[in-house]
Amino acid sequence: MAIELSDVLIDLERRAWEEIQAGALTVDTAQAVQAAITEHAKATEQDRGKVEAALKKRVRHSEV
Repeated sequence: MAIELSDVLIDLERRAWEEIQAGALTVDTAQAVQAAITEHAKATEQDRGKVEAALKKRVRHSEV
């Protein structure tokens, strides 16, 4: 079964990834991403770890 990702999750992770690449990731951004992943996983009854892995793959390795 494919992992479902929302546009909100993708946007949050993109912002966090941009901050990471710039060496400027904030605690607020990191916490927002983690909270959104947890909320999304619960709401869609998906494994939280799989949601996070799929999200990172999609945003950070979109060429794969």
